[in-house]
Amino acid sequence: MLPVDSRPFMKRERRVAATDEERNRRFSTMAKRARTEEIEEQNNSQLIITAQHGQKRKDEETEEQQNRGLSGKAQREQERKDEETKEQRNSRLSDMALRSQERRAVENRRTKE
Repeated sequence: MLPVDSRPFMKRERRVAATDEERNRRFSTMAKRARTEEIEEQNNSQLIITAQHGQKRKDEETEEQQNRGLSGKAQREQERKDEETKEQRNSRLSDMALRSQERRAVENRRTKE
């Protein structure tokens, strides 16, 4: 029987083991990248949702502010109309009182004559 030199066999075993380790490292790296990408996608999705909610709140706030502004404007306009109406009524009453005084003055002159 020929003596068997186990060195080439051991060398091959080491190469196979090194190749297996390298392949396992690559798979591990690929898995980590995939997890990282998945987490990043989830984070981006959450950020988009948060941004949409924020924009919706801002739009609603702006609409409420506009409505408040319009309501205030309408209220001021109504107050102006009410004031005009009061002014008109006061003016009319003042005119009536003036005419009444003028009539009395004319009547007083007639009675004195």
